[in-house]
Amino acid sequence: MIFDFLTNKKQSRTFAPLVTDMHCHLLPGVDDGSSNMQETIECLKALASVGFQKVFLTPHFQANYPNVEEDIQKRFDALKKQITSLNDNALPEVVAVSGEYRFDPRFARRPGIDNVLPLPGKKLLCEFSLHYNDYMPIDIFSEYIKLGYTLILAHPERYPYLGIHSDEIVKMKEIGIKFQINVLSLNGFYGESAQRKGFEYIESGMVEYLGTDTHNMRYANALKETANNKSVQKIMKSHTFLNDKL
Repeated sequence: MIFDFLTNKKQSRTFAPLVTDMHCHLLPGVDDGSSNMQETIECLKALASVGFQKVFLTPHFQANYPNVEEDIQKRFDALKKQITSLNDNALPEVVAVSGEYRFDPRFARRPGIDNVLPLPGKKLLCEFSLHYNDYMPIDIFSEYIKLGYTLILAHPERYPYLGIHSDEIVKMKEIGIKFQINVLSLNGFYGESAQRKGFEYIESGMVEYLGTDTHNMRYANALKETANNKSVQKIMKSHTFLNDKL
């Protein structure tokens, strides 16, 4: 119908230059992300539709979700086998499982500081509490750096207690911590403050990675809208990120 043609936007593959989504919660049933296999598949198809060819799954490791690396790896291996058996060309390659580690006092006390699931090249995705700042673990950062890890701070734009020019942010960049912005922030998904700071971080040259942080179909649908955002498309044309190196 001609009306369908006029009302349906063509889906933009805006994020194709990134190649890889290095932050999403699509391992079913382990955190606040995907709850089942079908939801995971639909979300993965959404990632492919906006240009992603490869995906790393990054379940939470924190007090609310006290996941264990060995169990997560087994769950991922089973999921990978299921996805491979589908032989569905609409799906991106699900490369591996990593983790998003909450750097808090519990994490500082965890046994085996080197027993983690990193991204390729010993890159470790970490986060802070979204609600309060009672712990800024520069010492823990330093321990991982000594072990040869590169630390990537997830969504710095979402922490209300951290400003782009705050002492903590300056210190983190000085010791070599990389930043990853959520692309949904750039479309206002998390509110005006996160949106503004997301663009500011990128325009200031402080961002090495972008991630979708997809949890479920609400996120996936928002991702499709974000891919059609003209300001986001402009950022993708004017800036280079390191996702494709993973």
